Amino acid sequence: MPKYDDEAINTARDYYNSEDADNFYFHVWGGEDLHVGIYKNDHESIFDASRRTVERMAERLETLSKDSKVLDIGGGYGGSMRHLARTVGCHCTVLNLSEVENERDRAMNKEQGLDALMDVVDGAFEQLAFPDNSFDVVWSQDAILHSAEREKVLTEVARVLKPGGEFVMTDPMAADSCPEGVLDPILERIHLSSLGTPDFYIRTAEKLGMKDCGFENHSDQLPRHYARVRAELTRMAPELKGKVSDAYIERMKTGLTNWVNGGNNGYLAWGIFLFRKQ
Repeated sequence: MPKYDDEAINTARDYYNSEDADNFYFHVWGGEDLHVGIYKNDHESIFDASRRTVERMAERLETLSKDSKVLDIGGGYGGSMRHLARTVGCHCTVLNLSEVENERDRAMNKEQGLDALMDVVDGAFEQLAFPDNSFDVVWSQDAILHSAEREKVLTEVARVLKPGGEFVMTDPMAADSCPEGVLDPILERIHLSSLGTPDFYIRTAEKLGMKDCGFENHSDQLPRHYARVRAELTRMAPELKGKVSDAYIERMKTGLTNWVNGGNNGYLAWGIFLFRKQ
């Protein structure tokens, strides 16, 4: 597989292509939606809570219809776009860095009879291989944090959106008031020097000609989700023997605990952004 020029891109790609990560996200995280869920209670399934996030994001879109062309950047296994293709009937494109995840995505599209409405493209969202004004909706869930060039990602989003098009996104972020240094254990694990903040995304989007249509704050769901994933990982550990290494599981438990602690201390933010291109 060819390498990218950007170290952060290669780090994220190698991680999500690894056997450990692929089996963890497929078997523990739900195998369809690789993002933070909106939970009704602490014991709800990861799949149900994650799908509720997808449904809420879709509800916020005012222009979504069966005629829409939708692009999901960093779309993982493509579960969000399969949901839109199935329920709305729109054409969806998933742009994702991990070729391993993309092969699972294509197989599930075919198995579920949705391949005619789904395109899966290998690539990085810092440079989108689509013409200007190509999509009615751009969608992203908990993916942009992995980029070392987040402003470039939003610049590309604004470029490929049609005038009047909508950009809906979530991302695990630092709270606007987060003290310096407290997130270092999280940043070390994901090999980045920073996280975005709600203020950063809003200011950047507006600078690029996308109107802020409101940030729906669900920051309390971030530690709740990671605690739920940690509990599920602990429960499933015996079943993961031979699929996920013990070392990876221990590192993941530590990483999840860091996210839980950061969220419970008020240092992290998460929620649903909606922007509209002017």
